[in-house]
Amino acid sequence: MCLSSAAVAKAGSGVNTDVLDDSVALASFSDAAEGEIVAETRRDFLTSYSDLHAGISGAVAAVCASKIAKQMIQYDMSGYTSLEQAQTMLDVQDDVVRKGMAILKDFKSNDVKPI
Repeated sequence: MCLSSAAVAKAGSGVNTDVLDDSVALASFSDAAEGEIVAETRRDFLTSYSDLHAGISGAVAAVCASKIAKQMIQYDMSGYTSLEQAQTMLDVQDDVVRKGMAILKDFKSNDVKPI
């Protein structure tokens, strides 16, 4: 559901390389993010992910990547130019998660109607 490369891009160039090389940590972050999306939306996007409309699967992937990016940033903030920069990165990811989750929670059907 979520590509680690998307999460790495969202975390930015200041992300700690140790976490990038830790496949167990990345898998744990991914599992947690996917589980949170399912729990919060009360919809199993994992099982039906390939059947979703591209716009909805994109929203799921964006939320998932942002949730993982937040964990990567919080792992070690010393690689960013300042704590303010790291906090701004976290704030951006929070915004993506908040808006994306609002869309996914309100999503009532697997069909997206054309205009």
